[in-house]
Amino acid sequence: MSCVPVADDGDETCANCGTTASDTVKLKNCTACLLVKYCGVDCQKNHRKQHKKACKERAAELVDERLYSQGHERQEGDFCPICTLPVPSPISKNARFKACCMKMVCVGCVLASGKRGMNEVCAFCRTPKPYGDAAKLAQVKARVGKKDPEAIKFLGDINFHGLIGQAKDMKRAVELWTEAADLGSVNALFMVGCSYHYGYGTARDIKRAVRFYEKAAMLGNSMARHALGDFELNHRGNYDRAARHFLISAKMGHEESLNKIKSMFTQGHANKTQYAEALTGYQDALVEMNSPEREEYKIFCEIHGHIL
Repeated sequence: MSCVPVADDGDETCANCGTTASDTVKLKNCTACLLVKYCGVDCQKNHRKQHKKACKERAAELVDERLYSQGHERQEGDFCPICTLPVPSPISKNARFKACCMKMVCVGCVLASGKRGMNEVCAFCRTPKPYGDAAKLAQVKARVGKKDPEAIKFLGDINFHGLIGQAKDMKRAVELWTEAADLGSVNALFMVGCSYHYGYGTARDIKRAVRFYEKAAMLGNSMARHALGDFELNHRGNYDRAARHFLISAKMGHEESLNKIKSMFTQGHANKTQYAEALTGYQDALVEMNSPEREEYKIFCEIHGHIL
């Protein structure tokens, strides 16, 4: 694929008229593909018909390069702020959300803090534990008032599920998730994607869902990455792209992604190398996420038959 500038003498030239770059003539890249340069808007418009096909192809390649090269490391919010280890998926099962500081503290650190007599305060920020829905909601709204993106995202969760005394309101939840996403919450980006994907609180729009999934995936959200794999597998039937997504999220410790690649391998849609790489990466992620405190928590649950 190429889009050859006219009068190309080895210097930078305008792809339309051949004007060479100089101290007085500044050329600008075609921002979509970066293949060619122009001396002005008129030349870019005049060259559009000739350049359109190559531009579209290269622009798509650039998007894919970014999509598959970014987001291989888990997002900051997936790490326990106390032991600094990544939390196993699903995070809701393996960590406890603290509304006072908007942190996800892993179950190992929750158990360890309890053994030190800190059951009545947050294991991270030491704020006294709230009792009753009103006290919990007050903590959340205090953080929302400070434009904390994770607090706004959590308030969206509350509205979506109808928690802590709030009426279920999916439309309001989407509004809050959108605000949180604009403020930098990666998890909110994923939830907005889910809303468009399944039509929660808004009209169903698969294309918009994919765009939000892509943004979240490139920022390290393994669930969004897995969702992209599912989309490529089930909606487009593109096994290669699906496997590439599942491989990334499997290496981040996402068990369902590993199972998807395994299933694809048994059906002949993924090769042995892809499955082996996913399995090795997943096992490495499990080792990274393990700790004595988390193992102790598992034993605690087995003995007492409940979770903290």
